[in-house]
Parts: sequence; structure tokens; C-alpha cells
Amino acid sequence: MDQFFTRRHFLTIAGALTIAAPLPAWALNDSQARGLVEGLVGQVNSVIASGKSPGAMYGDFERIFRRYADTSYIAAYAMGADGRSASAAQKKAFTDAFTGYISRKYGSRFREFIGGRLEVQGVRAVKNYYEVQTIAYLKGQTPFEVTFHVSDRAGKPLMFNMFIEGINMLLTERTEVGAMLDRRRGNIDAMIADLRKAG
Repeated sequence: MDQFFTRRHFLTIAGALTIAAPLPAWALNDSQARGLVEGLVGQVNSVIASGKSPGAMYGDFERIFRRYADTSYIAAYAMGADGRSASAAQKKAFTDAFTGYISRKYGSRFREFIGGRLEVQGVRAVKNYYEVQTIAYLKGQTPFEVTFHVSDRAGKPLMFNMFIEGINMLLTERTEVGAMLDRRRGNIDAMIADLRKAG
């Protein structure tokens, strides 16, 4: 078997024990978690109702993502154990490229909501973070759940994961980034260059 793939598989499993560890407990409460997601949802609803071009919408979604999401944690999780061999400059470049990529990718999904809306339904504590449930109402489709996970591990309430119809963003993006690295034989700089064009 290819030694690189064997090594990557081992590092992914080993790294998951630390990078995917539970978030630390903070003083976050349910009203703060709800307030963050209500702000995020309000911004997303405004963009999808704006009638802007796709390119303009993606720029807006990136600004929303940078404001409301814990981009450092999400990017570190997506890079997984491979982040251990990355330099500080590479980690910074990856976080920047990944933020743009994920904004385009999920912004594209949110564009499907044009003519519809997201509504916050409820909040519940889960271990040491909060889960905020919303419902997406789209024209001509059955409503479905979009769930946000919120923590203040960064010192303020931020979204660190999202589920759209049960699809886990963190796990999905770790798989995607891992596949990009596999295609580049572990070359982090080449993967970052690919990431800047992806989404």
C-alpha cells in the first residue's frame, strides 16, 4: 500500500483525538447562543433577499462567516493532523484560503434559499456548547433543519459547526481537505493554491 496514504490515515485517526476534543466550558448561555445565530440568520436572510449577483453574494457570505464563525478552529479541524507539519505561515494562509472556500461553498447552498428564509426554532445545551436549531423554508420544498453549534472558546460567542439536513460541516470539510492533500501528495502549499480556486 502507498506509504503516504498509510501515514495520512494513521495521522488522521491520531490527530482526531486532540483536534476533535471537546471544546472547553465557558460562561456562554442560551440567550447569547440564540442571539448569535439570530444575527447570523438575519444577515443571511438579507443577502438572499438582496437580488445581488452570485459573486456579490459570496463576498457578503464571506464577511458574515468571518464575523460569526470561529474560523481558526474550523480551519484547524479541517486540516486535521496534517496541520502539525504546517508552518505558522502555512496555517495562516490555509485559514484565509479555507475561509474563502467555505464561504463560496456554503454561500452557494444558501443561494438556494432565495425566495425563502431561515427561522430560529430553539436552543439547547449540549455538553459544553449550545445547539441552535433553525428551519429553512424554501419555495416549493418541504422545510428542513439547519443546526448551528455555538461556543465562546475564542472568548466570545461564535459558530463552530453547522449541519444542513444532517450533514456535518466539520467532518465533511476535513474529508474534503484530506482528499485535496492526497491529490497533492501531502504538499500543503499546492493544496492551499487549489483551495483558493475551489468551492
